[in-house]
Amino acid sequence: MAKVRILPDRVANQIAAGEVIERPAAVIKELVENALDAGATRVEVEFRHGGRALMRVEDNGSGMSQDNALLALERHATSKITEAADLDRIGSYGFRGEALPSIASVSRLELQTREQGKDEGTEVLINAGKIVHVRECGRPVGTRIVVTHLFNSVPARRKFLKTDPTEAAHIIQCVRLYALASPQAAFTLIEDGRVIFKSPECATLVERVAEIFGKQTAEALIPIDVSEGADGEGRASSAAAGAMSLRGLIGRPGVGRATRHEMVIFVNQRPVNSRTLNYALIESYHESLPKGRYPLAFLFFECEPAAVDVNVHPAKREVRFRSEPAVRSFVIRSVLEKLRSLGGEAQQASAAAPPPFSGEAKGPAGAPFSPPTLHTAALPQTGGRAISLAGEKVSLPAPRLSPFGAFAPAAHRELAAGVNQAASDEALSARAQAPTSVESSTAPSAQGNGPAISFNKTSGPSAWRFIGLAHGAYALFETGAGLVLLDRRAAHERVWFERLQAQFRDAAVPSQRLLLPVALELDPIATALLLDRLKFLAEHGVELSEFGRNFFRIEAVPTWMEPADAEGFVRDFLGLVREGRLQGRNLDLMREELARLAIRKALRLPATASEEALRGLLAELFATAHPLTSPSGRPTYVELSHSELARRFSKPA
Repeated sequence: MAKVRILPDRVANQIAAGEVIERPAAVIKELVENALDAGATRVEVEFRHGGRALMRVEDNGSGMSQDNALLALERHATSKITEAADLDRIGSYGFRGEALPSIASVSRLELQTREQGKDEGTEVLINAGKIVHVRECGRPVGTRIVVTHLFNSVPARRKFLKTDPTEAAHIIQCVRLYALASPQAAFTLIEDGRVIFKSPECATLVERVAEIFGKQTAEALIPIDVSEGADGEGRASSAAAGAMSLRGLIGRPGVGRATRHEMVIFVNQRPVNSRTLNYALIESYHESLPKGRYPLAFLFFECEPAAVDVNVHPAKREVRFRSEPAVRSFVIRSVLEKLRSLGGEAQQASAAAPPPFSGEAKGPAGAPFSPPTLHTAALPQTGGRAISLAGEKVSLPAPRLSPFGAFAPAAHRELAAGVNQAASDEALSARAQAPTSVESSTAPSAQGNGPAISFNKTSGPSAWRFIGLAHGAYALFETGAGLVLLDRRAAHERVWFERLQAQFRDAAVPSQRLLLPVALELDPIATALLLDRLKFLAEHGVELSEFGRNFFRIEAVPTWMEPADAEGFVRDFLGLVREGRLQGRNLDLMREELARLAIRKALRLPATASEEALRGLLAELFATAHPLTSPSGRPTYVELSHSELARRFSKPA
């Protein structure tokens, strides 16, 4: 058996760094936390090449003496706690004393600091855990730390870093979170010599949100301030058992995002990723947002320090509550009450969405059950335009020509147009210049790429007898073998998905220039992501130009997209990029995801359809490569055989 030995401090620090320092953003996080714990009112962060080349954090906090500066570089040396009981009343960001020695062990670290009342400061230079020099220096009160050559002493870790833009996005997100948590401090963020954002001291959270995320985001938010078991000032009192408070900003009903990146939650001023709080917030919006959309939120949850454990994750990103059910219930109740107090906006968003089909008849208690009405009427006239999709006329609202229309929240515009219906269940749209005309098409194209399907008069879909339309969503057909129930939404998605894929693949996306470009304001991360993908979007019909810091103009869109939908399309596209679903070099996969996004954002179905339109849709569906399912995997139609019907009614087959 190998001999047991104590590891050298340098090796032990490198192992500890593997837990705490995962990527450049983790270095920035630890240094910014130290600055805020030191009482800084000005924090400047600079990085180059995604943090690989250089990271600098400078503050005007209390600074350190030479003795304290050297002690801070030792493992488990901290001024935040003195005994185990202090873990139950932590009021600072850091407390373990691991950050600085961990960073110093895997990089070249230069620390300059000066405390109040001293004429000279201290400079310490460490390379891969070894002190190079300690000397006096001149500098203002506060601390300046420069980190270079990250992971040079552990090359294996350096190989696992992502691209510079990806690492930069993580750093920007990290600084944004701490800037939100501390509006009393001025933050400056510099990337490769370019100022990403410069936010002065702010009196309110909404001002800080406007500075960092843009005015459009700030205007879509409403304040919330709720306390339970709190003191007279309305804040959670540590003396009150189970005291909790929730304050901050939440999105208005109907305003959502495609990803969770703007769902920001703090626990006792600490940015965290809490499943309990995330679930509670999403659940609170089940009446106000369609399925698949996430709320906007910048929330501060406060409770007794002893009621939450922040020491369960090496990087302190996760927390554990002593009573998770109570916390979840409090958040859901608080947010729901706020949404419902807005004069019925949340209820209107909910009323626009029919309940999901479960196969069971539901209605008011005691009400007699009514079978669904079958509609065979043709499409009613609308005030907008109407084009043909698979033989079915699709109503398009008249385009909005106001140059300021783009500044209204995207989801509110959809609600006003009657689009948001059960997770956009009925949000299908088309524009006139499709790659092939389908208005008169009632049979699949002979050149289609789909499987060879026989449309004979005895068994093919062309021989199915149309019965009617149920709930405006399901077309019922009688076949020789039984019944078929066609999901209009799923069928349209499949048809348009393959049509758009073909357009994207062949670089044949018809586009139209906008008479009045749509203005788009983004946050710094989204701006960086968009700048790298302007060419890709232009190749797929969406042309944008930059006209200011974090501002863009949408100047052209595909012919199947309404100008009013362009802003939401670009935002959702960037959301997919953040999630990594539009990364890499596989253009086919990227175009597939883009097509999925396009059909979600751009297609609208009328409330009803004629038999001719439905037969045309059926023919187009069976001409596709995969007619059995929608792009998301939902079935396009369901068959009920004679034997299945007989079994349901307990009859012999």
